[in-house]
Amino acid sequence: MEDELKNEYENITINLISGSGGVFDVVFNEKLIFSKKKLKRFPDKKEIINLINDAKD
Repeated sequence: MEDELKNEYENITINLISGSGGVFDVVFNEKLIFSKKKLKRFPDKKEIINLINDAKD
């Protein structure tokens, strides 16, 4: 997913924070746009890109 995001957005900064418990959160412009814990699932292909594009508008 990191490679896909970097291909889509040139200037993206991605921070992987190692931990346990299966947490997968995506924050864009200081706003939580995806939470695996809340939704109880991993994002679908392109879902994060779509969420980022929606948050930019």
